[in-house]
Amino acid sequence: MSGVDPARERLQALREEIDGHNRHYYVEDAPRVSDAEYDRLMRELLDIEAAHPEWVTSDSPTQRVGAAPLSAFQSVRHAVRMLSLGNAFDAADVRDFDERIASTLREAGLLAGEAVEYVAEYKFDGLAVSLRYEGGLLVQASTRGDGETGEDVTLNMRTVRSVPLRLAGNAPAVLEVRGEVLMARADFEHLNAVQAQRGDKPFVNPRNAAAGSLRQLDPRVTATRPLRFYAYGWGELRDADGRAMGDGQADMPCQTHAQMLNWLAGFGLPAGPAHRICLGAQGLLDFYQEVAAGRARLPYEIDGVVYKVNALRAQEVLGYVARAPRFAIAHKFPAQEETTLLLGIDVQVGRTGAITPVGRLKPVFVGGVTVTNATLHNEDEIRRKDVRVGDTVVVRRAGDVIPEIVGPVPDLRPADAQPFDMQALFPVCPVCHSAIERPEGEAVARCTGGLFCPAQRKQTLWHAASRKALDIEGLGDKLIDQLVDSGRVRTLANLFTLNELELAAYPRMGEKSARNLVEAIAAARRPALSRLLYALGVRHVGETTARDVARHFGSIEAVMAADEDALLQVHDVGPVVAASIRRFFSEPHNREVIEALKRVGVDPVPDEPVQGRKVLEGKTLVLTGTLPTLTRDAATQLILAAGGKVSGSVSRKTAWVVAGEDAGSKLAKAGDLGVAVLDEDGLKALLAGD
Repeated sequence: MSGVDPARERLQALREEIDGHNRHYYVEDAPRVSDAEYDRLMRELLDIEAAHPEWVTSDSPTQRVGAAPLSAFQSVRHAVRMLSLGNAFDAADVRDFDERIASTLREAGLLAGEAVEYVAEYKFDGLAVSLRYEGGLLVQASTRGDGETGEDVTLNMRTVRSVPLRLAGNAPAVLEVRGEVLMARADFEHLNAVQAQRGDKPFVNPRNAAAGSLRQLDPRVTATRPLRFYAYGWGELRDADGRAMGDGQADMPCQTHAQMLNWLAGFGLPAGPAHRICLGAQGLLDFYQEVAAGRARLPYEIDGVVYKVNALRAQEVLGYVARAPRFAIAHKFPAQEETTLLLGIDVQVGRTGAITPVGRLKPVFVGGVTVTNATLHNEDEIRRKDVRVGDTVVVRRAGDVIPEIVGPVPDLRPADAQPFDMQALFPVCPVCHSAIERPEGEAVARCTGGLFCPAQRKQTLWHAASRKALDIEGLGDKLIDQLVDSGRVRTLANLFTLNELELAAYPRMGEKSARNLVEAIAAARRPALSRLLYALGVRHVGETTARDVARHFGSIEAVMAADEDALLQVHDVGPVVAASIRRFFSEPHNREVIEALKRVGVDPVPDEPVQGRKVLEGKTLVLTGTLPTLTRDAATQLILAAGGKVSGSVSRKTAWVVAGEDAGSKLAKAGDLGVAVLDEDGLKALLAGD
């Protein structure tokens, strides 16, 4: 008889198993069990602790739900100061930094080669915190504050599931971990959707959401927020004998900063991802350019990168100046958010007639470019954000994303700021003067002019010529603008009457370009029926639906003659899509488009019929990232040919997510929902029926 209580043994086993699952889910982004199985393990642990409350300890996974509300945050004096960093804003600043480092290290005899070795990391856009572990247990968490003193947020940080309550392995007597609390983009969007459903004010950005969530006086609120933590450094370190490491009493556990990050990760701490060893200034600048190019695809916000001399001995020699280390610097990206004045609100007309409000701004440099206009999405969004003409507004631009107005700065609102009234300011389309209508239950107002409206005409022609539609190579948006503005092209059929001589007269065309374009137009006279249906721009009819409809009916005449009941017989066509198709072909001017196309020789060919059951029939897949050999279009065509559907968003109905390099928030959401993830080889095996 061992004398060990089986229930206590099971309790310890459950804690270790749940801690492992938390690490795989929140730190490694590689969940190993379903949500249901995780919940079952947690319920079992809760039952044991309820039966034996004397066994409950502070490091139990059940203790992450949050304690009673605080009246205020207590102050914490940091054992080792939490320093800020100096900033570099351009390549010259980085080269100057490297030259200073190299010169000092050469004088100290610590630079044998030509280039200094650095470790480069992401600069997270979150909230800096310090976690203090004693004997491997989390005993305190605090914000950076002024670097000397911060706020005690221990109860709140205990609810962050990527933070271990007990360190794995043989932890030192004291380990202070410095890092960043942040919120992933997908989690931020979900949180704001919940805020909107509750009628609560949305957060401005992920950093604002993370900071607001961590500094809740009620830790139970923090427990409901999807916060994450990444470690990037350390403060006080004491070995098992209580001796301070790195100040002459005891040696540091590692010799370089990169090794220290791996050492921290060995205790189950989520060390900052993607750190890299770089040599000299050029190595740092190469890292900066690579990260900047992929920044918009990251699942979280970063506002720059950080460079640190890798060797700890060299860091010690370089030392500190004021509140910043000499051995490190932050290379900032151009700001993604700035404030400026909203001078007015105009509207743009899209391909489907959608009326989109656009803010006219006092020019502001944001996200690397000068921005003068930013989207406001729709009238409801303007009301929800309470944006008024004359406001000082926050403008955001991330990567190649269209600039948007995040919201106003209420404290700077002038007395004469004017609310926006779409109906009063824009009763008719500003382009064609047709009526503007807002269908019941929809957020977007639309111009009723259809192809009569030049704005819709241009967008419709560009869509029809696109690769997934008629694939008319060489017919770009600038040429379409010229053709429509000159009056030469008013309908889709007019494209098929263009000749080389007249095209060559347009700016930047030339004889060869004109000849190639005429050949591409000629090739488009025999499109697959699905491509023609997609090219027509029927609302709610995407590439997959167009293929399903084409295969079901076989000819454009049959589609035009189909009533809603007949359309509802098509696979995955519901009442909204059926009504949209029927409404489109009931319009005389749309039927005239088809007749005009026939007159100029456009004769669609039937799509290949489905032969038996396809391997992906009834399955929905999502593509994200860059695949090694397949383009996004090629992968889509293979999936469609196998009977599958391709969606732009991940949901519980998604069968697989196919992920390539630089996969973003869709991959993270797949993990959250337990959706299976494939790489390109996995997709090919699936298509082959393996």
